[in-house]
Amino acid sequence: MQTILTCGEMKELDSQTIEKIGVPSAVLMERAALSVYEEIASRFSGGSVLCICGSGNNGGDGVAVARLLYNSGFDAVIYMAGDPSHYTEETSRQVKIAGNYGVPFVDGIEEGYDVIVDALFGVGLSREVRGKYADLIEDINGETAFKVAVDIPSGINGDTGQVMGVAVKSDLTVTFAYRKAGHLLYPGRIYCGETICADIGIYASSHLPYANAFETTDLRHYFKRNPAGSKADFGKVLCVTGSKGMCGASYLSAAGALKTGAGMVMIRTTEENRIPLQTLLPEAMLSTAESEEEDRRVFDWCDTVVLGCGLGTTEAAAARARWYLKACRETHKPIVVDADALNLISQNEDMQDYLGSHTVLTPHPGEMSRLSGCTVREIKDDPVLTAFSFAEKTGAVVVQKDACTVTASPENRVYINSSGNCGMGTAGSGDVLAGIIGGILAALSRRSPYSDLCKAAAAGVYLHGAAGDVAAAAEGKASMTATDIIKALPQVLRELDKQ
Repeated sequence: MQTILTCGEMKELDSQTIEKIGVPSAVLMERAALSVYEEIASRFSGGSVLCICGSGNNGGDGVAVARLLYNSGFDAVIYMAGDPSHYTEETSRQVKIAGNYGVPFVDGIEEGYDVIVDALFGVGLSREVRGKYADLIEDINGETAFKVAVDIPSGINGDTGQVMGVAVKSDLTVTFAYRKAGHLLYPGRIYCGETICADIGIYASSHLPYANAFETTDLRHYFKRNPAGSKADFGKVLCVTGSKGMCGASYLSAAGALKTGAGMVMIRTTEENRIPLQTLLPEAMLSTAESEEEDRRVFDWCDTVVLGCGLGTTEAAAARARWYLKACRETHKPIVVDADALNLISQNEDMQDYLGSHTVLTPHPGEMSRLSGCTVREIKDDPVLTAFSFAEKTGAVVVQKDACTVTASPENRVYINSSGNCGMGTAGSGDVLAGIIGGILAALSRRSPYSDLCKAAAAGVYLHGAAGDVAAAAEGKASMTATDIIKALPQVLRELDKQ
């Protein structure tokens, strides 16, 4: 599990390491600079390097990088873009040391550098970049050199990933101790390029992180199977999905649950969907009888409900959604609420009364806007805040889907997803995710009825993205479909068996 911090938390840890642990700030700066130097030296055997440095400690890091490169044979020079009267103590020290070593200082950018190191602002930027610095960043972006950002590309908000007017488009970002949210959230993730997190001696042993990000090895817990288990032991998922002409959503969610490891899946849908679903997915059971007795029978049978994929927004669909939301509320049975069920909740405010800690909501930005009243722009500008705010309001776990999906709980626990790609922006991808989360929750409910719903949902999001990455490698981002994501799930899960 990767720990993700806010810029404020990182600053606090930095201060604690210096003041309480006793590691001198000069030592931390030297280690930070050395980590950037090593990444550059591993990619280039020599060449010309321009280090563009601001007046803060990020600029001091950049000066130290230039000195290390210069002393190892690179043609490295320093451009001090910051105001000398604003240099921090550490930056002033580094400028003096670099001068003593004979590292050249220049007055601006000239063409022809192999590498440009961006050490202007770091993660502390809190206002839009304007004036000469905006012009400087535009000049950096206009160069063909390989661009390396120190900590974070200058102009990217370290907490939200938003561009503060203008930002450096880096090929490589070397950050220190922990990733910040801005490295993962879009558009910051694009501007960072490849991101390396270097250990420089700052640790958060008892620190409650702002957020976490799953890694593949973290999935193992969710896919342990009892060698003597039966299909019932691996969880039963009820997919209340599909309507006339919308059997595809039923198929995708149910197949996602089965391929994730659910022992049994039943699809509660319309009779019109019987033949295509039995043809596409013979492993799934079907329930099509129109009666409350049948709703009660299949509800009592299952461990987890997936509600909404292709359900429609008719009065009949609203009545069915309300019945299952109420039943899950009364029994505290886990329910994954997606697609049309989310739209029905936004249209029928009383349905929010049935949400709670047993509920996982999976809205995309448009659905989230209708649910929360926030604009899509507000949601995209600060997905962590909007996801947590709605989780706090409803008591539910919120999986806010987007290019970077954020999962939040009412207790202010947040997971920022690090897997996936733009090829997953394809019809039915969200249905697959709902099924994956439902499959994980069903299996967990058999093993531990009090499992962490937020963490399990985030695991499903990561698995979904990891399968999307496999599908993109096989099919190409433009050509992949939701079915390709389902087909890729076994490859990801096979890797867990080897670990």
